Amino acid sequence: MGWFSRRKAAPTEGRAEQRAEVNRVREHLEDFIRTRRGVEAFVEPATTMNPPTVLLIASSGEWTRRRVLNPVVLRELSERLMIPVYDIQQVGYPQRMRDWNERAKRGLPQPVEDTELPPWPQ
Repeated sequence: MGWFSRRKAAPTEGRAEQRAEVNRVREHLEDFIRTRRGVEAFVEPATTMNPPTVLLIASSGEWTRRRVLNPVVLRELSERLMIPVYDIQQVGYPQRMRDWNERAKRGLPQPVEDTELPPWPQ
């Protein structure tokens, strides 16, 4: 058996699993956007260890991060749910996120958002 005659290993995830993962990410992002005010999206580039990720940050500073293998998912969400998308390398991390993390680290109470959100248009 030669060096170049070796077969490549079969992919560990099939297309069904990849679609399911994309749907889980989409649902999580949509839920975060719909249940918080002033959400903005920040795209973080791929690194040698991680794929591209999206960071959603609410006006209170609360945030969530998910890997986004397909940029179409983020584009579709931003257009449909009308949220701005920024490149994190261009604008940096918002101060409100840093404040949220600092309060969480110290065990201080986080700001409470208005829970009376108007119904989301379908």
